Amino acid sequence: MTDSFWIMITLVAYMIVLVLIGVWAQKRTIDQEDYFLGGRQLGPWVASLSASASSSSAWSLLGVSGTAYAVGMEAFWFLPGVLGGYVFSWTYVAPRLRQAAERDDAVTLSELLFGRYDRDGSNVVIRSASIIVLVSLMFYIAAQFQGAGLAFSSSFGMAPTVAILFGAAIVLVYTLIGGFWAVAVTDAVQAVLMVSVAALLPVLCLLEVGGFSGLWAGMAGMEDEVFLSFTGKYSGLAAVGFVFGMLSPGVAYIGQPHVMNRFMAIKDDASLRQGRIIAVGWASIVFSGMLVLGWSARVLFPTTGNEEQIFFYATQQLLPPVIAGVMIAGVLSAIMSTADSQLLVAASSIARDWNLTDSRAHDKVLTDSRIVVTLVTVIACAISLFLPSSIFDRVLFAWHALGAAFGPMVLLFIANVRIRRTPALISLWLGFGLTVVFNWMPNTPGDIVERVVPFLVAFAVAWLGRERAVADV
Repeated sequence: MTDSFWIMITLVAYMIVLVLIGVWAQKRTIDQEDYFLGGRQLGPWVASLSASASSSSAWSLLGVSGTAYAVGMEAFWFLPGVLGGYVFSWTYVAPRLRQAAERDDAVTLSELLFGRYDRDGSNVVIRSASIIVLVSLMFYIAAQFQGAGLAFSSSFGMAPTVAILFGAAIVLVYTLIGGFWAVAVTDAVQAVLMVSVAALLPVLCLLEVGGFSGLWAGMAGMEDEVFLSFTGKYSGLAAVGFVFGMLSPGVAYIGQPHVMNRFMAIKDDASLRQGRIIAVGWASIVFSGMLVLGWSARVLFPTTGNEEQIFFYATQQLLPPVIAGVMIAGVLSAIMSTADSQLLVAASSIARDWNLTDSRAHDKVLTDSRIVVTLVTVIACAISLFLPSSIFDRVLFAWHALGAAFGPMVLLFIANVRIRRTPALISLWLGFGLTVVFNWMPNTPGDIVERVVPFLVAFAVAWLGRERAVADV
């Protein structure tokens, strides 16, 4: 029996488990609160692991390891940036967001932040938020399906089109069946698999290269001197800008609707405090592991072609087939755990938020949600097939577009600063629009213009538009 056979057996068994979880979750899904927030009953393990997995997509395993492989030590700055975002979000943002969502009986992040602006039925702010969420997540989900294509094509020689459609179909099935409960529980299972992969494979690579001393010696022996620089080719003020740009993903964390709704779904403050420890520990292992993997693999396998496939290449070179199947399942976990969460958020943005003030539309929200999930899956598949881009670049664009649009509003909301409707609308579109514009421009050091400036501009507009009196909206 071939290596591909054992890998396929492992993956099929894994996917059967995911679908069975979806069937189980269907019995717990009765109304909108169940479908979108799990009835606000998430415990610490499911909440923290599902939030971590849904925010750490294909880019965390394929993108970070590939970037470390390609550029060297400058990739280090992702680690403090991501960990800083985790600590701040779980310590400061999460408890306030959970309490506010429970108080206002809000089911989605957009409803919590912007629902009060549309008492006149115009829905202009929350519909703008829905459009931004939908467009950003289209590209984000497309990146996940592209990662699935890489996983299957690298393992089985499967055609990329077939691989992308196969991975998308599995995610679609259990998301349609079980809603938030299926997504949260499968994400927790996937998070365990991801952290196991992120701990095992880098250790094997590190041992193969001779430990940390061997790794450093191997890197020092390279002809590429920039590989050892923490600021790459930049120096002086450009180096400072580069570092800020690399730290920015942590700031954007607070603007991700598919992560913030996990905070809204946690059942109590005790669960939240326990979840914070689990989440930060999880992120520390995953992101440090992928950096070590990328650096070690560069020493072991200096010429492999596509750096975003270095994870698969190292897996095939160092592990027996069955274990390799588990590793590849770990990549698919990263992909699915993000794609399913984002599909659910996209569905809620259209099926619930778009007609928030229309009580007649509420009865068919669950049906509409399932239709939207299917349509978004189809469009994201088309983007991944016909608009190719690197996984890393595509995810970073969507991540920062959402972070710049929603992050300032989340920060001000939990600080009990209320923003008037028009400034809130301008802030949303500036954060998103500037990210789009700067994404088309030539790169600046660490992409600081794209990653930081839109957030700061959006925050400034929102701050200047804060209410002077509670009733002034």
